[in-house]
Amino acid sequence: MLCGGKKSFLVAALCVIMVTSMVALSYLRLQRLSYLPKIIQESSRCRRTITKSTITALKDNRTFIVSPYFDDREGKVTRVIGIVHHEDVKQLYCWFCCQPEGQIYVSRANIDVHSDRFGFPYGAADIVCSEPESCNPTYVSIDRSPHGNIEQLPRFEIKNRKAEPFSVDFTVCISAMFGNYNNVLQFIQSVEMYKILGVQKVVIYKNNCSHLMEKVLKFYVEEGTVEIIPWPINSHLRVSSKWHFSMDAKDIGYYGQITALNDCIYRNMQRSKFVVLNDADEIILPLKHPDWKTMMSSLQEQNPGAGVFLFENHIFPETVSTHIFNISSWNTVPGVNILQHVHREPDRKEVYNPKKMIIDPRMVIQTSVHSVLRAYGNSVSVPVDVALIYHCRVPLQGSLPRESLIRDTTLWRYNSSLIMNVNKVLYQTVL
Repeated sequence: MLCGGKKSFLVAALCVIMVTSMVALSYLRLQRLSYLPKIIQESSRCRRTITKSTITALKDNRTFIVSPYFDDREGKVTRVIGIVHHEDVKQLYCWFCCQPEGQIYVSRANIDVHSDRFGFPYGAADIVCSEPESCNPTYVSIDRSPHGNIEQLPRFEIKNRKAEPFSVDFTVCISAMFGNYNNVLQFIQSVEMYKILGVQKVVIYKNNCSHLMEKVLKFYVEEGTVEIIPWPINSHLRVSSKWHFSMDAKDIGYYGQITALNDCIYRNMQRSKFVVLNDADEIILPLKHPDWKTMMSSLQEQNPGAGVFLFENHIFPETVSTHIFNISSWNTVPGVNILQHVHREPDRKEVYNPKKMIIDPRMVIQTSVHSVLRAYGNSVSVPVDVALIYHCRVPLQGSLPRESLIRDTTLWRYNSSLIMNVNKVLYQTVL
């Protein structure tokens, strides 16, 4: 007997290690088993109306469900994109109904609150549940308890169940539009630049905007370019327009931007080759290529295995302008004319330039705003001589004289097409 007889320090240590290992393995096995689906009811019903709201509060009012997605990259699971209170929500369960037999399975959820909460009590979360092996459930309900009546729980459709060929090459995700957004001219210019560069779809998580902006969005929706995702987050939580809790002590930061970005990735995982994560006042401008398709082909060829491409942000202050491209018909439209802003702020040695991304959505698990949190492939920082983000906004270095700025007219390469396309939209919507 290893642990009997004459004892020595070495033998005792080995005994402790063996016993500890056996206990740990048993615990892990029990933990794994606790997350497996179990049949709790036999029912032929499961006919509750599907929830259509973008954000649905559970009964605890500490958990908010956005949308569930099938994810088979690490096993057969349903990954629910949601928002939770990082301290109060410790246990959730997924309820699956397998038709036509009507067997109801319950899986204990793994609640993974994203690390980038920036101090706010509520944050983006992945609520991940193992699916039953015996069926491919189409719907799921979420609850704090594994006991009860499934007919009394909200029911959500599980998206991405069927793999389909990509319908588009590039989708831009913009989140979130809020604050009675009315930068109409710059928004139209950005969308038309996206289209010139190769975008087929722009997804906007809309909280609110001006009446004029609504007309523009309606035009783009009817055209097939824009998809609007309603984002009434302020109906559920006290929202901040700041990125950190220390700046504005509310429930969640920047209108739940991180949750929206993660939802947009999964929403487009099966239908878009690439997903672009940036704001409406940002354009990734290629310097060595005419459009995003040729740029991304080159970047992927140079970086095999990479799934995340990061582009450096550069400020083109809207306070410094040129008289060129002063188009009189545009002067009545609210917003910034980006063609008149071609001076960018120089880099500051002590300041990090934030980045935005073009990603392969199938290689990303979780994202933040300026980087991914979890992914399968590598992340690549794209050199600024290949591409940079044109970001026209209020200056960050407002005290700099004009001669200290860098004149960069890359945007003017596209001026003819951009002016023609913007005019077409304006004449059908605003003018």
